[in-house]
Amino acid sequence: MNKRLASLDILRGADLFLLLVIGPVLHQLLKLFPSWEFLARQTEHVSWEGFVLWDLIMPLFLFMSGATIPFSMARYREGIRPGKDFYLKLLRRVFLLFLIGWAVQGNLLRWSWHLWHPFANTLQAIAVGYAVTALLFVHLDRKGCIIAGILLFAAYWAAFALTHMNLDPQDNIAMLIDKAVLGSHRDGVRWADDGSWTYNPGYQYTWILSSLNFAVTVLLGCLAGDILRNSRKSPAARAGILALGGILLLGAGLALSPLFPIIKKIWSSSMTLYAGGLSFLLLALTYWLVDVKGISGGPGWLRSFGMNSIVAYTVGELIDFSSVSRSLLYGFSSWSAYPVLIALANAAILTALLHLLYRHRLFLKA
Repeated sequence: MNKRLASLDILRGADLFLLLVIGPVLHQLLKLFPSWEFLARQTEHVSWEGFVLWDLIMPLFLFMSGATIPFSMARYREGIRPGKDFYLKLLRRVFLLFLIGWAVQGNLLRWSWHLWHPFANTLQAIAVGYAVTALLFVHLDRKGCIIAGILLFAAYWAAFALTHMNLDPQDNIAMLIDKAVLGSHRDGVRWADDGSWTYNPGYQYTWILSSLNFAVTVLLGCLAGDILRNSRKSPAARAGILALGGILLLGAGLALSPLFPIIKKIWSSSMTLYAGGLSFLLLALTYWLVDVKGISGGPGWLRSFGMNSIVAYTVGELIDFSSVSRSLLYGFSSWSAYPVLIALANAAILTALLHLLYRHRLFLKA
């Protein structure tokens, strides 16, 4: 079973649609309805401990990148040894993801060495996790990949355990490693006119040590993809196995949270399991609806986002269509809902662009 699964593209598309379309529109809409507190909380990252819908977008993106590996690299599990072309292609993918990540963050487009942040973007987290998972997948069997994932997970936990589980946002081991390695090139650094710089205490994301759990998240996606490729099980059984795995991971994440709280900004161990469980459940549901029940007419249009995910993310994050939208809708500028109309117009332009690329079968792959 090596055919492309529609459910993978649709779920990835739904994740990006939430980030690039629903999020910006809701952000403006909620300004008109400040009493919608619960919904507002779901559209902004939690400040430190906890987890809301918006916190799932990045883990699900990483998870889905891993879910494709058993399909795109199936031949390496069937006796073909990876050669130079495999490693060059993997290296090229990692470099391109880092390069696009730098552009999206503005770390290249500012043309300033001081403001260049080498590791500070979702695409770069995917690049690291994907590279580790791809290498493990082609060199180890499923059991070996699971053991490797456990070791990565344990190494991350050990780093915090050896520092007495210090979870201070600016003084935890993951943050200290980032500051030591990245220094003035860490994201969130403030530069003064005299050339001095300081760390922004409001920036709490970590990247280098967190890469251990980035890889675990992508590995979980790879395991899910492996389950979907298991032709010895019926499609319904595969969906059931995914759902069961999701429930177990979700429970494990909650069980560990009293010892190591769910903190997305440092990609904590409990968060890795919790988000992985949610990702398993969402994939199980999407696979059951789309590939088992054949319900793709409704959500099928999301493939234009999912099959061109790099374009969707890059264009959506890098290009502001507001100048076009404001030019077309200037006559409504006196309306209180004008910002909502602009957000809807921006979303419509992006969606139309992706649909046009999809219709002409034009896809950008890193």
